[in-house]
Amino acid sequence: MANINHHYLKLQAGYLFPEISRRITQFSEANPDAALIRMGIGDVTEPMPAACVEAMQKALAEQGHRETFKGYGPEQGYPWLREKIAEHDYAARGCAIEADEVFISDGSKCDTGNILDILTASSDSSGRGNVIAVQDPVYPVYVDTNVMAGNTGHPDENGEYEGLVYLRASRENGFVAPLPDGPVDVAYLCFPNNPTGSVATRETLKQWVEHARRHNTLLLFDAAYEAFITDPHVPHSIYEIEGAREVAIEFRSFSKNAGFTGTRCAFTIVPRDLMGATPDGTRIDLHRLWLRRQSTKFNGASYIVQRGAEAVYTDEGRQQIAGLIRFYLENARLIREALKEQGLEVYGGVNAPYVWIRAPEGEGSWDFFDRLLNEAHIVGTPGSGFGRSGEGYFRLSAFNSRDNVEEALRRISRMKLAVS
Repeated sequence: MANINHHYLKLQAGYLFPEISRRITQFSEANPDAALIRMGIGDVTEPMPAACVEAMQKALAEQGHRETFKGYGPEQGYPWLREKIAEHDYAARGCAIEADEVFISDGSKCDTGNILDILTASSDSSGRGNVIAVQDPVYPVYVDTNVMAGNTGHPDENGEYEGLVYLRASRENGFVAPLPDGPVDVAYLCFPNNPTGSVATRETLKQWVEHARRHNTLLLFDAAYEAFITDPHVPHSIYEIEGAREVAIEFRSFSKNAGFTGTRCAFTIVPRDLMGATPDGTRIDLHRLWLRRQSTKFNGASYIVQRGAEAVYTDEGRQQIAGLIRFYLENARLIREALKEQGLEVYGGVNAPYVWIRAPEGEGSWDFFDRLLNEAHIVGTPGSGFGRSGEGYFRLSAFNSRDNVEEALRRISRMKLAVS
């Protein structure tokens, strides 16, 4: 009989989104005529930019001719897309990132989990795994993939895993988690933040980079929502900070800015300056390991999809994406202002597509979820699903049609929600 990866058994059965689905199903069966408005998950709703669609249509047509047919491509991505990313996303912001440090993939969610393949697990024969820090509230994938990889113990009564360092983000610190009290080997950062919508100032990121360089910490920087930053003083990339090449890997996606959530295309930056260590202390560049991992386990993103992603950097593509960003940020503004008028404490929704809400007094995150579902037929995301510090909060997504947002706000306006 095959032995299973027993670490999967440590995963909590009530994972956030399956539990949401269960409650929605139960509600819908009891209320079959209810018109639900789903504002929970971060899936885009508006059509993909025409420039991207046209580029993919052209690439698909090429597949019908022997002269232009494409089979396997480079596992790390086609050079013409990697060069565009290095030029427009990094060189244009003064970041020294080379095209061969860009790795194209089918999603940043995948990459934030797959990166653990090249890092030491707690069960490694060296007897020492990595000390890993996560922000709290936290995107659940960071935690669960570490559980799957064997980097944690079992969860406690609060759902927190032994072996992880939790960095508390709260209203008192603007939902920007503090630096660790002591050295950690790996730290996950996400800015603009999912779920709270907070952003990190240049000074905050400078402190993180300095801390990482001082303690040899690897920063895993998730910048999936950077396109929603409108404040010119807020960095879009960790590499805008001097010294970050030596301590940080950055993850980005075409999902939220260009509507690739279903089409799937993203990229990860692994600078050649970035080093890890073997059990005996030998320094090894992580670029080489990630290239080997991708070449072994990944056959590359589709040629057709990569041509669509390349169109993001055309004049037409950039204009069309700017329109999409404005649309979703206007949704966020409407949600944020309407909830403030209701007397709620509201955060985020300015440089991010998520609005983070403090639940009315006396209500927990799941209590508020159930009340919105039952009274207004609206689905959101309970903050407690993102960690202990998320209890008492709630996330609404701006990824929706304008009609749905306006109707949802009309329904909410009829509820008594103010926090005293």
